[in-house]
Amino acid sequence: MGTQVNQLIRIVLMGTVLLLITLPSTLSAQTVAPAPAKILPQEDLADQAELYTGKEFKRAFANPKDDPNRPNVLLIGDSISIGYTIEVRKLLNDKADIFRVPTNGQYAAFGLENLDKWLGKKTKWDVIHFNWGLWDLCYRNPKSKTQGHRDKLNGTLTATPQQYRETMEQIVKRLKQTDAKLIWCATTPVPEHELGRKAGDALKYNAIAKEVMDANGITTNDLHAHALLKLPKIQVKKGDVHFTKTGYAYLAAKVAADVSKLLEPPMASPSDSHQQAPIAKP
Repeated sequence: MGTQVNQLIRIVLMGTVLLLITLPSTLSAQTVAPAPAKILPQEDLADQAELYTGKEFKRAFANPKDDPNRPNVLLIGDSISIGYTIEVRKLLNDKADIFRVPTNGQYAAFGLENLDKWLGKKTKWDVIHFNWGLWDLCYRNPKSKTQGHRDKLNGTLTATPQQYRETMEQIVKRLKQTDAKLIWCATTPVPEHELGRKAGDALKYNAIAKEVMDANGITTNDLHAHALLKLPKIQVKKGDVHFTKTGYAYLAAKVAADVSKLLEPPMASPSDSHQQAPIAKP
């Protein structure tokens, strides 16, 4: 009887030891979940080349001193707009002061978040020329080794078409509160072999934006069609959405021409300029 008790005690003790040995690892497996993948903001995923904030573009951010006797024009957009800003200033030098937002406008949701700050409270804007799109339709993947972590195969789309539409509607609502003349700038083309963007998506997003603009009576500058006339000649390199210096000058000519139309006073109708002469009494 005593032998059986001793054996039972020995079995219990061995079981207890085994339980104490395996318990920590079991609890660790149950309580320590793998860390979720870190989702980086779009501006952190992009690199300096895509943001185009190098010293060669600093002059684009050097806004002029506000002349109260001249109209004020505000340019809003991504690196494409940074590229044509200086040339637009030159072309409209005799007509208006040309300002731009103090950074890369990036994607629409980023623009909406910063819009109040960019518009300011003191400056009266006569014309606002604005664009978002190339960042919105870009796919990015933190694990991608390509410039700007672009990855149209395994990356995440910055803004779905529906998200883009909803954000653009909010942006337009805010811009209309400025009482400025508004002009939407269509997103320039996405070439074949672009690593983070799909060729043809610019047309889809432009169509969405145009619907929003048409519903609000806003003019469209079709810079997409204008750029196509010279592509790929003005493309900085194969598969790149950016342009050569000559290309930016070409885009600037279209931007300046369309902005200039809105700076001109509306033409008076014949009924306004020529009043009917009074009928002589018999």
